[in-house]
Amino acid sequence: MAAKARLVIVESPAKAKTIGKYLGKGYVVRASYGHVRDLPKSKLGVDVEHDFIPQYLIPRDKSAVVKELKKEVKIADEVLLATDPDREGEAIAWHLVSATGLAGSDKKIGRIVFHEITKDAIKDAVKHARPIDMNLVNAQQARRILDRLVGYKISPILWKKVKRGLSAGRVQSVAVRLVVDREREIEAFIAVEYWTLDADLAASLPPEFRARLVKVDGRRAELTNGDTATGLAAIAILSSDVPATAAAYERLFDAKAKPIAEGLLVNTGDTPIAVVNERTLAKRLPGVWISARHQPFMAVLFIRVQDRD
Repeated sequence: MAAKARLVIVESPAKAKTIGKYLGKGYVVRASYGHVRDLPKSKLGVDVEHDFIPQYLIPRDKSAVVKELKKEVKIADEVLLATDPDREGEAIAWHLVSATGLAGSDKKIGRIVFHEITKDAIKDAVKHARPIDMNLVNAQQARRILDRLVGYKISPILWKKVKRGLSAGRVQSVAVRLVVDREREIEAFIAVEYWTLDADLAASLPPEFRARLVKVDGRRAELTNGDTATGLAAIAILSSDVPATAAAYERLFDAKAKPIAEGLLVNTGDTPIAVVNERTLAKRLPGVWISARHQPFMAVLFIRVQDRD
């Protein structure tokens, strides 16, 4: 590289060739091939006793790349760090400063970013060089350190129990925890018999409509067995002046649930009955309140309980 040239460091060697053509004479473009420093593989590499300070080193497979970059940096007049425009790229630029000996030197250092590899975009980025954004760098470091703290001790368990090579990072560990918690809830679930009371009701203004028992004397209706459901149905039949059609009883574990009709789904979307227009119900059932907000007993005659399996 000729003296007084500007050194541009990118991540990809393919980008280096293209960008070098766009910038022309006076520029030398080299690639870092991604990260040049990382946490050690042989140990945790994070000092948890002293503010979680990371211990970075240059991996063996990057030593030759860093050696060549150091040579280029020494004879460059200015260094432009053109790594990717995200937090990883910002962190790579920061690591390059330390790995190549730029830290503490009197070399002019600039960080340039571009979002498309075109001649105009590259030229414009060079004109607007800026300092390294340490907020982005620290965001990447926090992610990397958290990955190491969570995954370094958990991953070996996966290697023993499942398959070697699997990782348990910050994302995978949380996802596994959610799955495990849900599975425990399923295993702890105790199936309880329940019944519902539905009524096909005739109204003064047609058509007929279907209602479901929600409350009895202001309290939530809990129908845990057939005797209770039958008793409430009998009370409703004897105490109601509303014309209705009674249907046969179905046990909880004997019937398979059928797909719910769209109209019924709309009617029961919020609560079984509160989404129905009260004025319409009042016209259909004069003197009988259907809303769950009212206390008087709601007459329901049709019993149907579905199997949720």
